Amino acid sequence: MLGRTGLAVSPIGLGLAALGRPAYITTGRGEELGQDRSVDAMRRRTHEVLDTAYAAGVRYFDAARSYGRAEEFLASWLEERGIGPGEVSVGSKWGYEYTGGWRMDADKHEVKDLGVGTLRRQLEETHTLLGRHLGLYQIHSATLESGVLEDRAVLGELRDLKETGVAVGLSVTGPRQAETIERAVETGTFDCVQATWNLFERSAEDALARAHDEAGMGVIVKEALANGRLVRADQSEDERVRPLLETAHERGQTPDALAISAALHQPWADIVLSGAATVGALKSNLSALGADYDGELDRRLLPLRAESDRYWSKRSSLPWT
Repeated sequence: MLGRTGLAVSPIGLGLAALGRPAYITTGRGEELGQDRSVDAMRRRTHEVLDTAYAAGVRYFDAARSYGRAEEFLASWLEERGIGPGEVSVGSKWGYEYTGGWRMDADKHEVKDLGVGTLRRQLEETHTLLGRHLGLYQIHSATLESGVLEDRAVLGELRDLKETGVAVGLSVTGPRQAETIERAVETGTFDCVQATWNLFERSAEDALARAHDEAGMGVIVKEALANGRLVRADQSEDERVRPLLETAHERGQTPDALAISAALHQPWADIVLSGAATVGALKSNLSALGADYDGELDRRLLPLRAESDRYWSKRSSLPWT
C-alpha cells in the first residue's frame, strides 16, 4: 500500500519518462533505442515494456504531462489490454509542458509552470486520457524556490481533487529536496512524495523517513540509477562506481539490480521506479527483487555517495539523447 493514498502497488513501478518522448537524459539511451524514434515505434516499444512489466507483477505506472505522449501510450495500452481501474495504480504529474515537438534537437524539451492555471488545464488533459485510472496526481519537481507550496490557489485545487478520490502528491528535485519535503509535510495537503534517492544522492533519506513514518505519506523513489550514471559511468565517475561494479560482479548480479535493491532496502521506500526503455533493461531492473542486500553491503557502497550540489550540477548538464 502506498502510504495513506490507499493505492495497492508493487515494490517496483515503471516510470515512463524515457518511453513517452524521443529524447531524454538517460545515459546510454541512444545505444539502447537506436535511430527509429517515430511515434509509432515509441508506442510499440512502450506497449512491449508495459506488457513485460505487467506480466512480471508490476502494478504501479508513473507518467507526466511533460513526458511527451506517455499518458497517451499508457491509456491506449490499458484500453487495448482491457485493464480496468483498480487493476493497476496510475500516477501522473502536472507542472511541465512538453515542448520538444518530437525532435531530438529541440532547443527546449520542456517548460516549467507551477501556476494554478497550468494545474487546471493539465488535470483536464490527464483526465481526458487516463480517466478513472488516475489514482495519484503530483506536482512535478516542486522546489521551495518555485513558491508552489505557498500558493493557496494551487493547494486549494489539490485539496478539492482529493475530495474526488484522487490522491495528491509531489515530486521534488534539487539539492534542497529534504527542505522541500519538510515544507510539504507542514502543509498537511499531500498523501505522497516522489524523490530522487540513489547511491550517489542520499541527502533526502532522513526527510523521507519522517514523511513516511510520522506523516504517513507514501514514498516513491525515482532515479535510483542516477539517470543511468551508476551503470554507464563516464570517465569522471569510473572510480566512484567501481565498488558497485565489483560488488555486483562478485555476487553474480547486474549493477542496475544491485543499485535498485539498495533503494528497495530503505525501510521508508514504498515504490522504486524503473526507468527502463527496453524489455531487456526492465528485466534486469526487476531482478533486483531477488537481490540480497544488507547493512554490510550498504556500508561497502557508502563511498559512492556524492556531495549533493555536485550531484545536481552534473545532472543538469546531462545531454538529451
